[in-house]
Amino acid sequence: MPRRSDDPALRREGKDRPLTVHQLNELLLICSLVLLIAVAAVRISSRSGLPSLLLYLGIGIAIGQDGILGVTFDDAELTQVIGYAALVVILAEGGLGTKWKEIKPALPAAVVLSTVGIAVSVGITAAGAHYLVGLEWRQALIIGAVVSSTDAAAVFSVLRKVPLPSRVTGVLEAESGFNDAPVVILVVAFSAAGPVDDWYVLIGKIALELLIGASIGLAAGWLGAFGLRRVALPASGLYPIAVMAIAVVAYAAGAMAHGSGFLAVYLASMVLGNSRLPHAPANRGFAEGLGWIAQIGMFVLLGLLVTPHELVDDFWPAVIVGLVLTMVARPLEVFVSLLPFRIPWQEQVLMSWAGLRGAVPIILATIPLVSEIEGSDRVFNIVFVLVVVYTLVQGPTLPWLAKALRLGGSPEASDLGIESAPLERLRGHLLSVAIPDGSRMHGVEVAELRLPAGAAVTLVVRDGTSFVPLPTTVLRRGDELLVVATDPVRDAAERRLRAVGQGGKLADWLGTGGNGTGGPGGNTERRSG
Repeated sequence: MPRRSDDPALRREGKDRPLTVHQLNELLLICSLVLLIAVAAVRISSRSGLPSLLLYLGIGIAIGQDGILGVTFDDAELTQVIGYAALVVILAEGGLGTKWKEIKPALPAAVVLSTVGIAVSVGITAAGAHYLVGLEWRQALIIGAVVSSTDAAAVFSVLRKVPLPSRVTGVLEAESGFNDAPVVILVVAFSAAGPVDDWYVLIGKIALELLIGASIGLAAGWLGAFGLRRVALPASGLYPIAVMAIAVVAYAAGAMAHGSGFLAVYLASMVLGNSRLPHAPANRGFAEGLGWIAQIGMFVLLGLLVTPHELVDDFWPAVIVGLVLTMVARPLEVFVSLLPFRIPWQEQVLMSWAGLRGAVPIILATIPLVSEIEGSDRVFNIVFVLVVVYTLVQGPTLPWLAKALRLGGSPEASDLGIESAPLERLRGHLLSVAIPDGSRMHGVEVAELRLPAGAAVTLVVRDGTSFVPLPTTVLRRGDELLVVATDPVRDAAERRLRAVGQGGKLADWLGTGGNGTGGPGGNTERRSG
């Protein structure tokens, strides 16, 4: 349980004390070591099936006052602020990696799950917390709202490693990106001083904030993509920075306009990720690295904030609330929300079990702590234990359940990594095409690519050696091609490359047209020269 100092003067003195260079050196050393340990923990997590977020929480607990180093940290307000910042980065990374072709058919179901489904889940979970655990209604409603949000970091990291049908993945990813917004509004409303607003007032506030956030997010994403496709930056490394800056602008603008900043940043990032920007692979790689740092920092800080020996009394209440959430509230939420969409029961069962929780509920549990709501310490402890216990149960068993339900993603050709760099003076484009292991471009001769006139493969990099290919050069997995295309045929050349990546040399006869929409053949980027 986090604690706050009772003496405002001491708290103010601690905040005003400047950081010395020696303290900075110590802080940098500790943070670097924590990052290295966390990176190594990812390897352990991938081999053992243990969710990495639990390892990060464990690192924080080991550093904390009950751990090896005995560091005392009890600033819930700072944790909340850093957690919000980390969530912005995580949602931006998730939006950049979301493929529009997968999320488009799942959008209506995800929206209903994130609105109507949240209401069902909050009501049932709160009733269980009140009648089975004995919490006051305000505390019960706060817990119901906090744990009803699926965690974007957990969902993005787990689902992209589990081969599932694209509809299931699309619904779950979109839901995790959308449902933070209404949940934050509910938690803030339940944690406010004075009586809670009437239900129709809450619905009106949620609808208005979602509308404002969606409008600002879509506008920021479209304007940002429009500008990045037409403004030549002097260095390729500036594009990833610009993309992340646009995403953060969307969040800040949405929040300052009294809308949902979280919805704004996710939608803006999704627009940017599907807009065929220059250096798109580098943009996603940069965002992924920032996302890892955000996750590690967020989980370690939450581990520091908690006091393990004070969790014992709230262990069984957390288990009971988690059972109500996992076995009753989440399945009913999915069933009621997806009733109009006629989704098979197997997929509904999997979606019910895949409602993963992570750091987001714990961060949201700091809101009543900062507001000093009565019983907020217990709320935080219950949420923390619930997240740890049920992440241990749900995450590792998800692949087994998918197999038992006979749900698996259809095998597809691996994406081509195509990166576009504008050649301003020549009015052309340089395409960098990486051929991955699963690409059907393996075994195709250069002449069989049949690129349009005005485009040609100028260089092949293979096993660290580059050479100019002949028309009869056979392409292999692991090759990297440099293709020069004039501006008028740049799109046609990329479509043809994608078609061959999907269907091989017989792509046209197999109906693989390479429409350039970022499908199985690869992601696309475009920049006018």
